[in-house]
Amino acid sequence: MFVAVEMVDTVRIPPWNFQRQFNEAIAEELNKKLANKVVYQVGLCICLYDITKLEDSYIFPGDGASHTKVHFRYVVFHPFLDEILVGKIKYCSQEGVHVSLGFFDDIVIPPESLQQPAKFDEAEQVWVWEYETDEGAHDLYMDQGEDIRFRVTDEVFLDTSPTGPSAAATNTPAAPGAEEGGQKKEAPYTLLGTISEPGLGLLSWWNS
Repeated sequence: MFVAVEMVDTVRIPPWNFQRQFNEAIAEELNKKLANKVVYQVGLCICLYDITKLEDSYIFPGDGASHTKVHFRYVVFHPFLDEILVGKIKYCSQEGVHVSLGFFDDIVIPPESLQQPAKFDEAEQVWVWEYETDEGAHDLYMDQGEDIRFRVTDEVFLDTSPTGPSAAATNTPAAPGAEEGGQKKEAPYTLLGTISEPGLGLLSWWNS
């Protein structure tokens, strides 16, 4: 679930931090820049693991700060495919069951990956597994806040870097009366999961 990724970056240390331990100042700047950020095709950055190499520092004309090329390892959340994880149901929608790990919320289990047969209860806004028994079908609800075990099946990275004026101009114009602020914000990193296997799904299903 967590991996240490080797990275290289040039870190700027402002003059008022020169009195601090150099490694501490470097670590603070790296965490400011990367912690809780998604790096494209890498994952969600958590915290600095260690610094492996510091190259020479330079002070450029007109800038009193030092600039140092740093080689380091960073702890990143990036589950491997087919890994089994346990989270909590955040909410349900027509798109599927949305799951949270507490520090990461962009996990979706699409309808076709639920235990089948499944239906969406519009009134309760939850997905229901219509579990067949000898006595007939029993409705097992996937309620908000329930612990759920799932298997990671895919990951989707989306480049959310700002687009230039030319790229923005080519976008489809918004419908009349529609506000730009109402556009859905895309997640830079999304995990897709499945519970359509024995032992997967709500923990309460298998504990009772």
